Amino acid sequence: MSEEFDVICLGAGPAGEAIGVELEGSGLSLAVIEKHLVGGECAYWGCMPTKTLLRSAETLADIGRSRELAASRVEVDVDYPKIHKRTSMVARDLDDSGAAKAVEDQGHTVIRGEGRLTGPRTVTVGDRELTARKAVVIATGTEPVVARIPGLEDVGAWTTREAVLAAALPPRFVVVGAGPAGVEISQAFLRFGSQVHLFESAPRVLAAEEPEAGEFVQKKLVEAGLEVRCSTAVDKVDAEGGEIHVHCSDGSVVACDKLMASTGRKPNSEVLDMEAAGIRANARGWVQVDPETLEATDGIYAVGDITGLGGFTHLSHYHGTVVGRRLRGEDVRANHSAIPRVTYTDPEVGSIGMTEAQAREKGINVRIGSADVMNSARGYIHGEPGGLIKVVVDADSQQIVGATLVGPRSGEMLSEFTLAMRAGVTLPILADTMHAFPTFSRILQGVFDSLNRGLT
Repeated sequence: MSEEFDVICLGAGPAGEAIGVELEGSGLSLAVIEKHLVGGECAYWGCMPTKTLLRSAETLADIGRSRELAASRVEVDVDYPKIHKRTSMVARDLDDSGAAKAVEDQGHTVIRGEGRLTGPRTVTVGDRELTARKAVVIATGTEPVVARIPGLEDVGAWTTREAVLAAALPPRFVVVGAGPAGVEISQAFLRFGSQVHLFESAPRVLAAEEPEAGEFVQKKLVEAGLEVRCSTAVDKVDAEGGEIHVHCSDGSVVACDKLMASTGRKPNSEVLDMEAAGIRANARGWVQVDPETLEATDGIYAVGDITGLGGFTHLSHYHGTVVGRRLRGEDVRANHSAIPRVTYTDPEVGSIGMTEAQAREKGINVRIGSADVMNSARGYIHGEPGGLIKVVVDADSQQIVGATLVGPRSGEMLSEFTLAMRAGVTLPILADTMHAFPTFSRILQGVFDSLNRGLT
């Protein structure tokens, strides 16, 4: 017999957890199905352990910088086992019992196993059949793409999952792919003591960001001793005598002890019978939804990474909140006009909206505001690593359409842009807004003032 619930959610990541919060006490029964760990990628292999690892690396870098600011001699012994222990602790030692209990304490049901959408409101988990009276929510997320490099699977290549929780530090480490995850892990391992080579087929690291941002971060990585090869493809990899050999398109061969492939992610859509459920996906497998209601079809929602609208924990949680409220009967709608993103390198790269090139492609009358972080009061006080500010404005509407911030605290400074873009705040108001001195955000006051006066 089929088991019935009002709502069935495929996936217990940030979106599933947000739906659980919204439906607590609503009178609607909710079943959350999870085949891995309740809490999702972010809690155990992504954001939380990765940023913990990066914090340890940043601390080591700050100790080194203390010779310029406060100390004449500094001696440090890197304790990687301690770093690993703390990172694993933040990842709950891959124990989701507390997270699962929190969902159950809200009055919901947690079902372990792989949920498969087999019909409009029908889900199977092993030999169990579940039916949703009100709606099914697809929150199955993504998984790493296995790069099509001959020999990659034979050498035991890591994804970010294995790298972030590695118990031992590889002496020689190769990273293929210089997107956010690849650059973050490369910098961390370099600071822990690995010799690191980073390969990227694009002309620069962080190729999706403004060129100035990628160039600045790449310069800092190279200065620190990281070997960066852009516009370079990896043709094949093999192993001999316990050593991995990376064969490059330029004919060179790099030897390493461990290799990590960070070449993108793909949607977990193989568990969805699209035709039977009456939903559609695009050519890349992202489930198509109404971006405001997040409905894939009547009675089926899709949220978070699986929609292709953005691969961010905060967006998944936002989607879960919107859908949860809609299921309660509220006519709330998602707004994707201002989605912030942060790469937690040192310096951080925070960005939102369009790049200058994207804005020009859309025919926007672009005006650019910029600043050198080091050439500011707080930048001078702070010292390295410096950074830059780039703001893209629609000169006709006098509204911000994109921004990129490189420097310390950049991620924290994004919220001002998120609110400004979401609320349609214009340059005269932004230029007239005070920023405390000498904060990093104070730099923005000069940028906004120059843009408002048409001086840029």
